[in-house]
Formats: sequence, C-alpha cells, structure tokens
Amino acid sequence: MNKAELVAAIAEKTEFSKKDSEKALKAFIDVVTEELKKGDKVQLVGFGTFDVVDRPARTGRNPLTNEPMQIAASKAPKFKAGKALKDVINA
Repeated sequence: MNKAELVAAIAEKTEFSKKDSEKALKAFIDVVTEELKKGDKVQLVGFGTFDVVDRPARTGRNPLTNEPMQIAASKAPKFKAGKALKDVINA
C-alpha cells in the first residue's frame, strides 16, 4: 500500500474527503517526525511505539574494494509493534 492508497482507505473508513484524509495523515507524520527529532518517543497503546535509537560509530567494509571504512555514529527511527497489533496479525 502506498501513500495514495492509504489516503483513499482512510477517506473510506472515516467518510472524510480524500483532501481532509491527506491533511490528517500529513499532520500525523509531521507530529511523529517532530517528536522523534526532539528525542521523544510516541506511544500509541495497542498499536506500537515510535522511538529513536543511537547507533555507535563502527568499522565496516566497502563491498567493492573490501577496504575497511569508518561508519559515523547516527540516530535511527525505530518502530516496535504493540501486543494488540501483534495479536491481530498472528490470529
């Protein structure tokens, strides 16, 4: 499912227009992004948790030349599914 299909599905479920559904989806994405950027996490009970994890610097290998290279430390977004979501998927 891509973004356009998600917007159409939201519009169908909520009886909002596609334009309003797209605004709501964009607002959700913006809010989650802003919170993760601040280092906070977003918990949606029954669905899951969006969080940020720190990845330490490490040494990797260039796959073309097999030369060692340094990979810088970074932060990465992470999603952990909640129990209710896991139960629905595994039912």
